[in-house]
Amino acid sequence: MSPSGLAPSGFPTDFSWGTASSATQCQGATSADNWWTWEQAGKAPHSGDGNGSDKLYKSDFALLADWGFSDHRLSLDWARIEPQPGRHDQEAVEHYRHILQTGRDAGLTMWVCLLHTALPTWFASEGGFLSPKASATWARHVDFIAETFGDLVDGWMPVNNPTAYAQKAYLTGTFPPGHTSQEEFLTVLQAIHQADFEAALRLRQGGTPTSTNEALLPLHPADDSTDAAAATALVDAVVWDSWLQLARTPRYQDAFDQYGFSYYFTPTVGPSGDLRPYPAGEPVGPQGYVSWAPGLGEVLDRLNSELPGKRFLVAEIGYGGEDDRARATYLQDALGQVHDAMTRGMEITGVHLWTGVDNYEWLDGHTVSFGLFDRHRAPRPSARIVQSLIRK
Repeated sequence: MSPSGLAPSGFPTDFSWGTASSATQCQGATSADNWWTWEQAGKAPHSGDGNGSDKLYKSDFALLADWGFSDHRLSLDWARIEPQPGRHDQEAVEHYRHILQTGRDAGLTMWVCLLHTALPTWFASEGGFLSPKASATWARHVDFIAETFGDLVDGWMPVNNPTAYAQKAYLTGTFPPGHTSQEEFLTVLQAIHQADFEAALRLRQGGTPTSTNEALLPLHPADDSTDAAAATALVDAVVWDSWLQLARTPRYQDAFDQYGFSYYFTPTVGPSGDLRPYPAGEPVGPQGYVSWAPGLGEVLDRLNSELPGKRFLVAEIGYGGEDDRARATYLQDALGQVHDAMTRGMEITGVHLWTGVDNYEWLDGHTVSFGLFDRHRAPRPSARIVQSLIRK
């Protein structure tokens, strides 16, 4: 075994190597969505044209395929497709169909997310997922997407990071609508997970695979106090139990063909429920956390224990910052954790890296780099490290 945990034989030949992106981050916000309103209110940097991929997607897909990637996940912007309730923009529909077809023509397996942070302004004004009409509105949207794009989709990932969405929008108030209500947070948390599982049931009727993308992290009490232990248990219930309880119900136990997740950091939980960087003393990145690869191993072990016999996808891992040497080291170590879990018998179908090309990072604008390629599409040394692992 190498220092990174990778065996000389590398990963299985059918292992999927992918990149992940989202519409707002690559195309920029649209005046029909609530993130654009958030930007206009000065609560987030302007996204502009994202990373320009709305015009460069053909060459971007060719670049990723030439580099050895087999999969790509993107989101279809609900607001662009349905800027007003019940009125679908045919030009936007055709544009997204062409994007999906171009990705497939490049040889990429195309995964599609239906909701990645931004909501149509009209849906948000109705209360979003707090609205009693939300489930019916969402079901109608899911069915339209399945009927309109299903022939060009190779995998569905309905909702991106449901827990993180609810937390940022309704608990910490950093994302629109900017509320800080525990009651609203818990209501939306339940509703958004329900929307994710219900969408999977509807989408998989077409025979296309479905995957979750939960934002997962292992949690450690910050100290030995009973308060820290109790706070850790509460946060754990939000991060893990909020969706695991649905995954175990008879209605939803087969909704997803595999359980995918995003991993970025491991926090400790203080007595008041505050999250702190872990491990202590390690460099903290620009987004306030330590990129710590062993935490990914902890997540994988817990998933294997919580959902024995299931298939898994590392739907999103990445390193944000300008130190590409650190990015390369982190990705090697993280992929080593994946490989080690597989040698222990865990069925992991692939890894999707965040991200291919530098893009707009929400509240951080264009100041935090996650890309294997910069905005000029120049490869970073870390891209060559990943390419060598793919080829191995």
